[in-house]
Parts: sequence; C-alpha cells; structure tokens
Amino acid sequence: MEKNQKKKFDIMDYFSVIRTIAALLLSMIIVFVIILFVSETPGLAIQKLMTGPLETKRSFFNVVVRAIPLVFTGLGLTLCLKSGIFNISSDASFYMGAVVATAIAISVPLPNIIHQAALILAAAVVGGLISMLPVIVNKYTKVNPVVLAIMANSIFYYFGLSIISTFFLEKSGSWGSYPFPDDARLGTMIKGTSLHYGFLVVIAATLFVIFLMNKTSFGYKVRVTGSNTAFAKVSGIRTGFVILMAQFIGGAIAGMGGAIEIVGVYRRFQWQTQTQYVWDGLLIYMLANGNPTFIPLTAFFIAYLRVGAEIMSRATDLDPEIVTFLQGIIILLVASQRFLYFIKKRHDQKLSLKQAQAEEGGAAA
Repeated sequence: MEKNQKKKFDIMDYFSVIRTIAALLLSMIIVFVIILFVSETPGLAIQKLMTGPLETKRSFFNVVVRAIPLVFTGLGLTLCLKSGIFNISSDASFYMGAVVATAIAISVPLPNIIHQAALILAAAVVGGLISMLPVIVNKYTKVNPVVLAIMANSIFYYFGLSIISTFFLEKSGSWGSYPFPDDARLGTMIKGTSLHYGFLVVIAATLFVIFLMNKTSFGYKVRVTGSNTAFAKVSGIRTGFVILMAQFIGGAIAGMGGAIEIVGVYRRFQWQTQTQYVWDGLLIYMLANGNPTFIPLTAFFIAYLRVGAEIMSRATDLDPEIVTFLQGIIILLVASQRFLYFIKKRHDQKLSLKQAQAEEGGAAA
C-alpha cells in the first residue's frame, strides 16, 4: 500500500457546518408553522419574508447595508473570542467609534477622502483601546472580564452620549448632532440604493482578518493561546501580549464599524439608545463557527431575514419581531451541545470499531 494515500472524503469532517445548517432549517420550519397558525394570510407572509428583499434593487441593497455593521462586529468578536477571553465590549467600541467619527466630521475640516480616512482611523484606535480595558483591569483586579465588558458597554454609552450632548448637539429640531459635511460622509456607490463606500472597507477588513488568522504567525498564536494557554506559555508564546493585541485589533474593527455606520447611513449623530450589535455579533460568530471566512455570509443571512420581516409586516398582519423569535431558536439549537450529537457519536463509534478491527488484522498477520 502507498504511504501517502489520499484521505477519503468523510462528510462528518464538516459536522459543525451540517449541524448549523440543520439548526437554521429547523428554525425556519418552526417559524413557518407558527405563521400558519397566527396569520390570516400565511402564504403571503412567508413569501414576503423569504423573497421580499429580492423584489426591488433598493430592498436588496438595504440588506447589504444592514449587514455591514454586523460583519464589523462579528469580525471584531472573532479576534477577541479566539484569544480565549470572552470580551464583549464591542458595543462600547462601536458606539465610541461613531462618537469620535462625529467629532472629527463636524469639528475638523479636511479634504474629501482624507476626512473619511482620518475619522475611520481615529475611531479604530479609540475602539481598540476600549477593547483592551477589560483585560487590563482584570489583570490588576481579578474582576471577571465579562462583567467588565458589560460595564464598559454602559459606561462608554453614557460617556459618548454626554460628549455629543455637550459639544455637538444642534439646539433646534429633534435630538441630534450638527449635520455632517458632505466631505465627511461616505458617498453612495450605486445610484438609487443606500449602498455606501463603507462596503469596500468591510471587504478589506474581512480579507485582512482571514489573512491574519489563517496565514500569519500571530493568528496561529491567537488560536493556540485561546485553545490552551498553558501549552502556549510552554511553547514560548507571550500570551499576555497576544491577548492584548487580539483585543486591540478586534476593538479597532468594531470601532471602524461604528464610524462607517454613522457617516455612511446617517446625516447626523442620532443614537440616543445604546447599541446592541454585540449580541448580533455573537450570533453571527456562532453561526460561522468562529471562521472569519463565513462571517459575511452569516451576517447577510441575518440582515436578509430582518429586511424580509419588515417587508412582511408592511404587507400582512404580522410584526417583524418574529425574526427575534427565530434568532432565539437558532441560538438555542446551535448552542446546544446535544443537538444532532447522536449522529456524531454513532459515526465515531463506527470509526473506532473499524480502526480496532484493522489493528487486530494487522497483529494477526
């Protein structure tokens, strides 16, 4: 027999992907059944939910625009979580990224392109520094970083809100900052849609994270540190530095997302409530199984369902909150370690039996 035989294709090598797809399909079936019972026009409701975003060019690109902040948050969380630290301060980085971008857009006059680049870069730096705080404070206080991250999300929300209210709030009209100058906003890529040039930035950020995590020594160190910190230390990896840098890069990506969302979609800062993108990012991270390559796909899926639900609510008697229920089912199934576990267990048992029989046959020969 040849020593370098090609490994036979085994569909169970992709068990996590199959499990996620099964969870999505089962969740959709459950929602469809609920719609059949609660809606007076179930057929129209399901049709609008599933195909509504494809009916017009504007609706489809609304999905893309809605997916952009989800991708940024999902990518940022990928760096943070892969390092082994459950740091969910992405909302703080995202919100403050938008605040910093607003401050630079309004108070720092710069030429077009340079203006956008400056505010995005500043937001990235601030977002990265904020994301490092739970890890740094944990080192000296031993307070759980999850608690610190949740506190950071609230603290920086109120801090950012006070900055806007004190320095940049327009006194007349509804609550909001002074309008952004045109040379600070991200222009429209496709006429007749809301797609802005932040789409190009999110593509670049996705390619950067994929390359960083899969093709560089730093990405390898992050994965090793996250999976086994003790082994990483024995191997000579400076785990403290790796964890801090992973938090900084993850927070910087989230901060960029906040800046791009505020100057790409809005004409002024109007966020009076705390953002909740971190929970979307966690859902997207789970659906992508921690693989940054799949983050844009899962973000698009979530955005598609939300836009479809809004179209459905305008055409039928159902509320768009049904997508929230759908997301809850998906989280429950994906997070459940026992979902479809019997298939994996049966496959492993058969594989172990074959290996044992092969070893017995070799010993007898």
